[in-house]
Amino acid sequence: MNRPIRVLVAKVGLDGHDRGAKVIATALRDAGMEVIYTGLRQTPEMVVAAALQEDVDAIGISILSGAHMTVFPKVAALMKEKGMNDVLLTGGGIIPEEDMTSLQDLGVGKLFAPGTPTSEIANYIREWTTEHRSF
Repeated sequence: MNRPIRVLVAKVGLDGHDRGAKVIATALRDAGMEVIYTGLRQTPEMVVAAALQEDVDAIGISILSGAHMTVFPKVAALMKEKGMNDVLLTGGGIIPEEDMTSLQDLGVGKLFAPGTPTSEIANYIREWTTEHRSF
């Protein structure tokens, strides 16, 4: 791999709780990844535009607001529209198990619940990008 894995970490919608997103961003950076943190109150369009501009390998969305069944499908549809078929869409937060399964059926990557070890998240992103992206 010639360059570090690039990950965009985003908070979408009105959810103002970003401590978990910042913890994940720091952990991914510590794991050797290049992290772009977009900050609070992003729209799906803003996230996808930033991901395109930054040429990321993965998008991680932190969501605690309960809007995951709207946000993830919208971001996935925008990514598909922009031809971002080799970019991982993953994330985490307060997402019921059955919703995680439904989102994965729509093409969203693995989703992580609060308390997941950050090393597990970093390893998943590393393995996915190694398998799906050419560096």
